[in-house]
Amino acid sequence: MLLYIHIPFCDSKCSYCAFNSYVDKFARREHYMRSLTRQLRYELERFEVSVANPIETVFIGGGTPSTVDPSLYREIFDMFRPFLINDAEITSEANPNSATKEWLEGMHALGVNRISFGVQSFDDQKLKTLGRAHNTAHALNAIRNGHEIGFDRLSVDLIYGVRGDTKELLANDLAQAFALPIDHISLYSLTIEEETAFEKTPQLAHEELELTQWLFDEITKQGFEHYEISNFGLTRSRHNLGYWESKNYIGLGSGAVGFLNDRRFYPSRDVDRYISHPLEIYEEHLDESARLGEKLFLGFRSCIGVDESILSPKQKAQADLLKREGMLEYREGRYFNPDFLLADEIALRVEGY
Repeated sequence: MLLYIHIPFCDSKCSYCAFNSYVDKFARREHYMRSLTRQLRYELERFEVSVANPIETVFIGGGTPSTVDPSLYREIFDMFRPFLINDAEITSEANPNSATKEWLEGMHALGVNRISFGVQSFDDQKLKTLGRAHNTAHALNAIRNGHEIGFDRLSVDLIYGVRGDTKELLANDLAQAFALPIDHISLYSLTIEEETAFEKTPQLAHEELELTQWLFDEITKQGFEHYEISNFGLTRSRHNLGYWESKNYIGLGSGAVGFLNDRRFYPSRDVDRYISHPLEIYEEHLDESARLGEKLFLGFRSCIGVDESILSPKQKAQADLLKREGMLEYREGRYFNPDFLLADEIALRVEGY
């Protein structure tokens, strides 16, 4: 069982961001956090959470969780803490400009043991292009503070495939990242989404396959396992692994998504509506075909792989053909994809049979 908590507040809206986030709703933070506790109380019953059916990981995402004072998280933590496993992974995202030393200390005191910093780049000009509110100095200071406070697990997000990216710039980003006390990198190619500031300038996204492969190789040379198409680590994110393994997860907050067996749950994306009606949750039923498609796409783009038992005879024959062609590996009843850049193609070829 996983728990995701969505914080929709941001001190600025990044030009590429399509997530549910607001820069003009700070006055509602306390009301929003109270609504989170109302929904959590309801979800704990719906998901039958107990000591026997515990919460393994917690992930606070956004938006920008570091725009909310740790004191406002306390009631939520007090509510789910009795149901945590002993070594639960508790992650919070944070932006370097708002993750002050005091904020990091407060979250550490609550029990957060992993911080994922939205760095994106250590190049100040690139950060301006992306519309980020922080600079390189903010990022270096925040990460070092996190380490000094006692966070053993620190992750950074980096973006590539931006017009103007060069091998030299990206090499400098990686060199700076590896000089810091981190154990994880999430590497994302810039994607132009609808209803973002970049929507009218799609030319800003410029990914080159050769450069992508070079980035992957450079990160793995440092001993970071490439365990999902966008994730590399000395340690894996257990929360992300839980998604890929199709574990049930509570989705708390405006813009969050929950999943229980064959159903998805969507609270209101409108933050004001969510505050007044946190239990107004749309439910979607997933049929077997949709569930299979998800398992194939998630399995082939990660270290999870795909269990042969979920495949039809024709799909298994296609997977065996891909194995003979060297595109899939087979171990202990599961098929694994050794080249995540081919994940979508492989999933489509298997699913189509």
